[in-house]
Amino acid sequence: MILVTGATGHVGRPLVDELLAAGQKVRALSRDPASADLPAEVEVAATADLPLDGVTSVFLVTAAFPGGAAEPIARMREAGVRRIVALSSYSVLDEDPKNMIGVKHRELERQIVDAGVEWTFPRPAGGFAATALEWAEQIRTDGLARSPFRDAQTAPVHERDIAAVAARALLTDDLVGETPLFSGPESLSYGDRARIIGEVTGEPVRFVELTHDEARLEWLHAGIPPHAVEARLRMFAKLVGRPHELSPVAPFLGRPGLTFAQWVSDHANAFRKVTS
Repeated sequence: MILVTGATGHVGRPLVDELLAAGQKVRALSRDPASADLPAEVEVAATADLPLDGVTSVFLVTAAFPGGAAEPIARMREAGVRRIVALSSYSVLDEDPKNMIGVKHRELERQIVDAGVEWTFPRPAGGFAATALEWAEQIRTDGLARSPFRDAQTAPVHERDIAAVAARALLTDDLVGETPLFSGPESLSYGDRARIIGEVTGEPVRFVELTHDEARLEWLHAGIPPHAVEARLRMFAKLVGRPHELSPVAPFLGRPGLTFAQWVSDHANAFRKVTS
């Protein structure tokens, strides 16, 4: 039995599909099992319950445990879980103590290594393509994409690529003890992202560049934690006008990474204008 935490999230949901396609028994955790909307063959349970009977491997995301992962990891070890594949971040390579994303994921990795289980830590680089969904409502209503740092470049990763790497780590021994680092296949500015959304949906999108203060207020209002807001601003400032280093996912999947245009095509309805 494989346990998937955050099973209705951006990565967890396609991972569930990957595991089912491989013929695996899956237990999916959700904060609200009644609304999880997962395939009938998936056993759905509440994250708060963390049922571990019969579980041999776990896909772990920190977002599933806002109070910290130390206690859940201890329970997994005590229950006899053999392998933990934890979604980490390439930010662990940044030793700046102000980079709270890196600090949090370094601690997560340490806790799992100390637990003495088999482990793999996928480290996506270049940002999640799914962050573009923050623009969805404003694009649907006004055709606008509001963000600071128009020329900041990233290499956005499709969540299906992350899920595929996690699936390989869960289903084979190929990545045990590894920290696979991979980005999306192309370096794009935030202005490029807006343009591509418009091209794929057939509804042009105008990019509106925010000042730092405007972005800070909007992100805080959207519920992004203050430390994450400040980390974003610092990170974006470093990326302006600099092509993002590409780290191909092909060594882990045997195929090229999915492009941002492919991601938009998969999520096009989120951006299309609402018609009466």
